[in-house]
Amino acid sequence: MVLPLGDDNSDRRIVPYVTWMLIACNVVVFVVFQQLGENDAFTMSFSAVPQEIATGRDIETPPQLIRHPITHELVRVPGLGPTPVPVYFTLLTSMFMHGSVMHLLGNMLYLWIFGDNVEDRMGHGRYLAYYLVCGLIASLAHVLTSLGGPAAEVPSLGASGAISGIQGGYLLLFPHKWVRVIVGRFLTEVPAFVAIGLWFLFQIVSSLAAGPSGGGVAYAAHIGGFLAGLALVVPFAWRAPAVIYRDRYGRPWRAE
Repeated sequence: MVLPLGDDNSDRRIVPYVTWMLIACNVVVFVVFQQLGENDAFTMSFSAVPQEIATGRDIETPPQLIRHPITHELVRVPGLGPTPVPVYFTLLTSMFMHGSVMHLLGNMLYLWIFGDNVEDRMGHGRYLAYYLVCGLIASLAHVLTSLGGPAAEVPSLGASGAISGIQGGYLLLFPHKWVRVIVGRFLTEVPAFVAIGLWFLFQIVSSLAAGPSGGGVAYAAHIGGFLAGLALVVPFAWRAPAVIYRDRYGRPWRAE
């Protein structure tokens, strides 16, 4: 497994305000609204449920007791709660929710590393639209692959799909930018196409190994978001409006 830790930002021209804002929003939602994952009522009401998206109908289910596949202990799983907004809106709300602290930290690490460079190339407004569109397409990919299977009424949440789209854009925009990674026990640097390419390969292999249930991970959202990022990066980044920057002495200059 390859874990990225950072990349070369020496050519970054603008302050990544939108990336910082997205990270802050994800943290606030998890800490304040999800109460560090303890607020099941909020989480089960605002997560995206494939069957709800497909039918447009809100679904409520009672809590269940299931046996943990490893410990074999009975675990209480909360049921789906009432959604106080149109169910389609959960495609957006679920993008800012997470299942655990580690889930949040992992996603924010990837967004921190890859988001600022893509924002720098696209500009703030286009980058935000690109992030949201990739996230929505990723969620729809998960919905389509879950219908008719055991995951149809399993809520999904997380920023992984949108961040996968950011990685797809990063791959095309900065294929040779050096990324610091941990490989096994070693810290090294590899080109972005190696780091992201290995990550995508892992998603494919894991998706095939997990089968229809996904093993608790929405691999289809990762793959769908990544492919959306690849497909959309050109129209979002092509001929982006020039931005006025200032050098260390305050003198303005234009970047085309």
